[in-house]
Amino acid sequence: MLFSQQYQQLPTVDKQTGERDSFRKDTRKRGFCLRAIAIIAIMWASLTAARMFRSKGFWSACHGLQRNSSTLAQLPSHYTLPSGDKIPSVALGVWQASKGETALEVGYKHIDGAWIYRNEEEVGQALKESSVPREELWLTSKLWNTFHAPEDIEPALDQSLSMLGTDYLDLYLIHWPVAFKKEGSNILDENLTADPYPTWQKLEELVDKGKIRNIGISNFNIRRVQNLTANKLKYQPAVNQWSKENGLLLEAYSPLGSDKQVGQSLSVPEVKDVASKLGITPAQVLISWHVQRGTIVLPKSVTPSRILENLNVFELPQEDFEKLETAATSHPPQRVVNPSNGWKLPFDVFDGQ
Repeated sequence: MLFSQQYQQLPTVDKQTGERDSFRKDTRKRGFCLRAIAIIAIMWASLTAARMFRSKGFWSACHGLQRNSSTLAQLPSHYTLPSGDKIPSVALGVWQASKGETALEVGYKHIDGAWIYRNEEEVGQALKESSVPREELWLTSKLWNTFHAPEDIEPALDQSLSMLGTDYLDLYLIHWPVAFKKEGSNILDENLTADPYPTWQKLEELVDKGKIRNIGISNFNIRRVQNLTANKLKYQPAVNQWSKENGLLLEAYSPLGSDKQVGQSLSVPEVKDVASKLGITPAQVLISWHVQRGTIVLPKSVTPSRILENLNVFELPQEDFEKLETAATSHPPQRVVNPSNGWKLPFDVFDGQ
């Protein structure tokens, strides 16, 4: 649940080319290439250190933790979708990531991106330079609000496919249950927002064309899920990020919290206690708890050691899992991100059960 502040920082999107070009120019002015090279070098050093520590029975020297990982069982590495495809349970979210940060070298096979992240070309280049075969990767992208009209969907998808350097996506999500008109600045398309079925029908056609393997939704509350699934769907939504209702597999974006929330999340006393007891990091405790609950997690980090750390999750002892469950349900739900006001919507996108 991590978008309100981030989306307010983005320029308004109502054209596919001009703003993307200006954004890239600004980004490159900030020294993108030097940062990417530095990150690759740091990641290589981190991988070398990690291999050394593993060979000596250590996990991570930077945390001062020692643990024999055989004492903790591994959690599921994949979940099965209605199509029969197996989606990796831990993904790397590439929001604000640049080339070199996709972390394929450390074992990630699930890359979660989106058109609006504006880095699909850079991600595609990293994928091209990787030695991992395409069939071993799971690539997710998302349809932005401006392209919900059926005639706009395939061109938007084709643009993402071209930038990623692939001829199909494993998963394509409706990013938000909010449709904008292409002209103007975030002008609400009331019809497609109230009834996403025409958008969904076009996505189903693209599944039949082979350009998409699975389709899903993101940020849909229960009422909006029910509004969509009340139609006669050829393909049911495979996943829904942020909501596990109506038999949908949950994808949790930024399971550690937003960039301003993560410190608080990692400092929860119960989380720290479990981490100390098991000899793993607080981040691994939270990610493991999510996966143990049956959730696909999309943790985000640009720090090489943390990228590596986040991929290693373990089954928590039942008493520790229940301790975290109790802590999580002991307070009212807290939403740290909501773009409704920033988009000047006449409603709260998350209201309604």
